[in-house]
Amino acid sequence: MAKERILIVDDEPNARHALRTLLAEENYELAEAQDGEEALGMLNSFAPAVVLTDVRMPRMDGITLVKKAKEQGADALFVMMTAFGSVETAVEAMRAGADNYLLKPLDLSAVLVILDKVLEKRRAIREVETLRHRVRERFQFKNIIGEAPELQAVFEVIKQAAPTRATVLILGESGTGKELVAQALHEESPRKDKPFVKVNCAALSESLLESELFGHEKGSFTGAAGRKEGRFELADGGTLFLDEIGEISASLQIKLLRVLQQREFERVGGTQTLKVDVRLVAATNRDLAAEVKAGKFREDLYYRLNVVAVTLPPLRQRKGDIPSLVSHFIAKYAEAYGKKVTGLAPGALNMLLSHSWPGNVRELENAIERGVVLGKGEQLTVDDFPPALSGPRPSTVGQGSLMPGGTMHDIEREAILRTLEMVQGSTTRAAEVLGISVRKIQYRLREYGGHTPEGGVPGEGEDEAPLKM
Repeated sequence: MAKERILIVDDEPNARHALRTLLAEENYELAEAQDGEEALGMLNSFAPAVVLTDVRMPRMDGITLVKKAKEQGADALFVMMTAFGSVETAVEAMRAGADNYLLKPLDLSAVLVILDKVLEKRRAIREVETLRHRVRERFQFKNIIGEAPELQAVFEVIKQAAPTRATVLILGESGTGKELVAQALHEESPRKDKPFVKVNCAALSESLLESELFGHEKGSFTGAAGRKEGRFELADGGTLFLDEIGEISASLQIKLLRVLQQREFERVGGTQTLKVDVRLVAATNRDLAAEVKAGKFREDLYYRLNVVAVTLPPLRQRKGDIPSLVSHFIAKYAEAYGKKVTGLAPGALNMLLSHSWPGNVRELENAIERGVVLGKGEQLTVDDFPPALSGPRPSTVGQGSLMPGGTMHDIEREAILRTLEMVQGSTTRAAEVLGISVRKIQYRLREYGGHTPEGGVPGEGEDEAPLKM
């Protein structure tokens, strides 16, 4: 483990020497400064974790040092040392941004205790920052895998809608990534530092869902032992994601409409009107327009939800994205399970491209996770995947080589799929080998997936990630 760096700032050489002697025995990396001005210049070059600084010093005192360091964005934590013992001095130091203080003459055991506390605080701050960074990286829309034009259109909507408070309705089959898009809308918005709260409307009964959304007062129903805040209250200032919005009852539709129109509601069993500032994102795999025509969904609520609509394409309509999705999921689960899996064995990509993927990206991810868990080698074979995927081969051409007897369409298909396997899924490299354009390969992959594009071919994607890490 790397040594923690401590910067000692004091205008008295004897005091600096005493602290250095003590802390050297504790395996810290140490540096000294004789006043605040010298210390300020060392914050970048030495990059201390903690600054132990005297309060009273010439040229620049300790409190001024803290203020200027915070203004410059220094991430060091500050412990103030004062010989005056006044509460006012300590309070002033804490207000300036100090994290703790020590009284002179120093109790050396107290110094070690305070340093331990401050360093533990620093580690906690770093862990929170790392976690927040990972969450944001996971959900940034630019990391939603795919080059298909339909998905690029979704990215454009996210870019334009995210900075606003407009309600967004995400449409698409189960497993297409609707929650991922909702999270991306939140993370790309000014509300990103506020809560992102999600509710699966299909998972709860009508009464439980009402309580979950709006909260309840003590005694409002059997089992209501105390007041409970609802998801709207918890999401105040942030984003509320209502998944499977098409499943809510008619009575709840009315209450939800009121919140969207007036930004207010009452808890179940309550009389106090609560106001909230919530950005609503809803999702459904149902055809809500058809539900409105059938009288199963309120028309006024539908239009309130459908301010900005996003439709996610099913995986069968963007099979050209399968190689890069596979590459991403192999890397993810190989790391998660500590397995040395680098890619797909010959024949596996052909099988994955042949499947219709009714469960969409979620089904593909689950298949890759299973393969990584059960696979015995560095490459996933056909046998490592669920048996349901290994149906009849998509080509009538012989397995060993391109034999006469097939149609030109069959021969072209076999050539493209086998070349993709040979180059670990890179469409750019496959295009170079076959002497055709990347656009044509992407077009053919979509066609093999059972979806023939209308009015053109996919956009000019450079390439997706290869299937070998």
